[in-house]
Amino acid sequence: MTRRLINPANRCCRTELDLNQRRRLTACLNIRISIEGHVLEGFVEQVVADHMTRNVKTVRRGLTLRELGDLFESEDFNTYPVEEGGQVAGLVSKFDHLACFIFTPAHMMPHYNDLMRRTVADIMTSEFIYVGTDTRLTRVLQLMVDHRIRSMPVIDGDQRLAGIISREDVMRALQRCTGGRAPLTG
Repeated sequence: MTRRLINPANRCCRTELDLNQRRRLTACLNIRISIEGHVLEGFVEQVVADHMTRNVKTVRRGLTLRELGDLFESEDFNTYPVEEGGQVAGLVSKFDHLACFIFTPAHMMPHYNDLMRRTVADIMTSEFIYVGTDTRLTRVLQLMVDHRIRSMPVIDGDQRLAGIISREDVMRALQRCTGGRAPLTG
């Protein structure tokens, strides 16, 4: 059974595997993985530290939705870590931003200017999955697929933001490990 660990200091969570899941995953990782003749043994050994983006743009909790919208428009990021006191307090994504504009009979939309004065703290996700710098990319890939995550923060041993790892980073690593050759499709 998978359990979620929540760190109450910064309200982050990490998914950990129970003993049987770890054994099955280890057994799977010890098997030669092959896609169309391209052995991916090298990918199995790859860790986050070698593929993550280190210079991460963060936002603060007090940033308004208007300012956040401007950031999303000017930068090509889907998610920003929300940093507070040197630690990641949460994540805010384009999805979180867009969700503010839902209009239903049960959810009346406030005046646009009132909405734009709301802050990141009002909409951010404070419980999130993160990985460490020594996490294997196979684990990152599993988390991304299982939880439909586009990117996740990388937290170092001091619980500080070390970087961010995205689907694109994992895809580039996979391509490098197959020698840049894409598998044939039929």
